[in-house]
Amino acid sequence: MTRTEKIEAALRAAFAPRVLEVVDDSEAHRGHSGYQDGGESHFNVVIESEKFQGLSRIARHRAVHDALGRELMSEIHALALTLRA
Repeated sequence: MTRTEKIEAALRAAFAPRVLEVVDDSEAHRGHSGYQDGGESHFNVVIESEKFQGLSRIARHRAVHDALGRELMSEIHALALTLRA
């Protein structure tokens, strides 16, 4: 299972999103810090979920990090998040 697939599975399980977009943006960072051969180091994620209702921006980000878990988060160099309720 790729990192992209792991991210998608974890976020679907945790948030039952109406919208989920996980884009591997690694190639745009070739030659920059954190780039890994083969990609899957830099991601842009958009999630729209009712589970974010009433949560602050920081609480939403923490919830996503918790859902992905420490191990997967340690494999990702950059994670840009757009989180909507």
